[in-house]
Amino acid sequence: MGMRIALVAPPFIPVPPPRYGGTELFLTNLALGLKDCGLEPVIYANGESHLPGIEIRWLFPRGEWPLATEPHASLKDLNHSSWACSDAAGSCELIHLQNAPGLAFSRFAGMPPFVYTLHHPFDPGLAMYYAHFPEVVFNGISAAQVKTGYAGLPRMEAIHHGLDLTQYQKGNGAREYLVFLGRIAPIKGVEQAIDAALLSGIPLLLAGEIQPIFQDYWETRIRPRVDGRKIQYAGELDLKGKNEVLGRARALLFPIQWEEPFGLVMIEAMACGAPVLAFARGSAPEVVGQGISGWLCGTVEEMARRAQGPLPDAACCRRWVEERFDYRQMARRYASLYARQLANRKSSPANAAQPLRQTGAVTPVAA
Repeated sequence: MGMRIALVAPPFIPVPPPRYGGTELFLTNLALGLKDCGLEPVIYANGESHLPGIEIRWLFPRGEWPLATEPHASLKDLNHSSWACSDAAGSCELIHLQNAPGLAFSRFAGMPPFVYTLHHPFDPGLAMYYAHFPEVVFNGISAAQVKTGYAGLPRMEAIHHGLDLTQYQKGNGAREYLVFLGRIAPIKGVEQAIDAALLSGIPLLLAGEIQPIFQDYWETRIRPRVDGRKIQYAGELDLKGKNEVLGRARALLFPIQWEEPFGLVMIEAMACGAPVLAFARGSAPEVVGQGISGWLCGTVEEMARRAQGPLPDAACCRRWVEERFDYRQMARRYASLYARQLANRKSSPANAAQPLRQTGAVTPVAA
């Protein structure tokens, strides 16, 4: 039996995710890869999760997405995280977190070593919070994400995501349309994708989740531009739908308006043979092979010109992902990270989590 690793997911979306859920898709691929490496992953998620050959433990039997209210969600996440860390402390040799509330439990005596993956762009408040946990090994998902403000965290490194490529087929369709696949939100560049497609004269298929917070954005800014011919909306896509849509697409448009930490959809598209046309922000320059698996663009106009061609062919796109973003490569890097963290704990027992101590004095108030 290999080393047992607790993979703690947020409790809201099943593992693997039926549709939306980048963190949950990452954990799916990581768990499978760790198992191939001879480790024994244990996923803490919700009761709707199911991954053959992988043990899954849960406190809440059902997922909850989209979230009802922020205070409710925060308490549910805290409840799930505290239970997961407590349970894993008795049966696992290392805890790998994806959610911030769980970090607080790394302070308690008797806890295993912790690893924490950052799935979000730089946030000053979170960076300050993370700095209070020097015994935790933090890792990012792209070099760009780490450099934006998290480089000061101790032992920080970047590990790219990977896919189980047996789940993605290189399509051989006519590739006569463009695709935008992602959350229907301003930061994802939905309007810019529409603009680029209209300039190029090539039809665009929009696909992705419309979260309640962005319903007004959809109704006022995007839906009026969906005419059913030049611009179509296909709703959310599951894995089968992604294969079908991306396998026939001319290119994926990725005109992000923020510093994207990774962008799993880019490697999903390339795995299906669709080149990626992306703005050169965030992780895009690390993920897209310029002229090999897509093009990095500076403007909507350049994106439109690139969409008209010539474009990298499907075989080149697929090969780019196979060589760089296979889930087994990702898992080997995490296994190495775990081993180093465990070795650090064994060589420096003083670094182990200690009971909380009073750090300030309280002056009694006279009656």
